[in-house]
Amino acid sequence: MALMEWSKDLELGIAEIDAQHRWLVNATNELHEELGKGAPSQSEVSALLAGLATYTINHFVTEELLFERYGYPQAEAHHKEHRHFVRAVKEWEQRHSAGEPLGKEILTFLKEWLRYHILKTDRAYVPFLKQRGVC
Repeated sequence: MALMEWSKDLELGIAEIDAQHRWLVNATNELHEELGKGAPSQSEVSALLAGLATYTINHFVTEELLFERYGYPQAEAHHKEHRHFVRAVKEWEQRHSAGEPLGKEILTFLKEWLRYHILKTDRAYVPFLKQRGVC
């Protein structure tokens, strides 16, 4: 069973952003599956964390370029949340590399952060961008 189901309430109506968010949800579910195994593969967990970090950074760049292009007034606060998330994922990567087993704590963090960020923080910029023709 998936940790986080993709649903219509997570869609923002901006195709590129929605596709990226769907990828992040799927990646979180893949990590959930791997960590749920009796003996998760350390290399697979490492690869999933690295992929999640890299993809997330690219996703954040997509959003931040839109903010810059259209002058989104809450860009700095949004960017601050992005930096916090990247730091957190990098910390998880380091802890895993140091041999610390990862479990529900990281999954809870990812699920809660993604849901909050998409449903609250990201949803806040949608009207602004849509008024400027971004769909």
